[in-house]
Amino acid sequence: MSDKHTSRVVVIGLGRFGSSLAKELTARGCDVLGIDSDPRLVRRHADQLTHTVVADTTDADVLRRLDVHQFQRAVVGIGTDLQASILTTGLLVHFAVPNIWAKAISRRHGRILERIGAHHVVLPEHEMGKRVAHLVTGRKLDYIEFEDDYAMAKTQAPEEAVGRALGESRLRTKYGVTVVGVKRPGEGFTHATADTVVNQGDVLIVAGRIATIEQVANLP
Repeated sequence: MSDKHTSRVVVIGLGRFGSSLAKELTARGCDVLGIDSDPRLVRRHADQLTHTVVADTTDADVLRRLDVHQFQRAVVGIGTDLQASILTTGLLVHFAVPNIWAKAISRRHGRILERIGAHHVVLPEHEMGKRVAHLVTGRKLDYIEFEDDYAMAKTQAPEEAVGRALGESRLRTKYGVTVVGVKRPGEGFTHATADTVVNQGDVLIVAGRIATIEQVANLP
């Protein structure tokens, strides 16, 4: 993030989600402007963010004075106040901010945010719930779901792949998944090829349709 414009992010709403995101962005070298209508939240995070301000983000004139319209990236982390979330997102769309992420607390809230022009809608509780459910019900060590029924998972290598090259074990042909990385005990992840030999105790990163990911992750 070396470009001074792309590294500037405005985070509106400094509750648990917004403040956690804002601090992570700051740690990654971003210039973060944190805004909230609650002075207590602003004071709590003032020392951890680049800039903080108490403001009503449903007021277009206030946002202009803060130069929010000049940011390339904006995150609306307002959750419980649906009206403020929707009005703030609408103003960012009106200002033509190129990349707008908005937190939703329900699917209905998310659909409204999408309709008014948010580029990315995040449902943190729902998405975390789905992720944890996949981990609880299988042998996966980690799990990320994407759009169109596609996912990636970290899982222990199945017995049928141990001691064989990936091309020989034919996991892709048999189950429709692609092994994209392998991690040996005590080592980092490496890119997987058809010639990569899987050892006992290896951890695999596999990608594919959700149903096939589940099948491979539950192999003995």
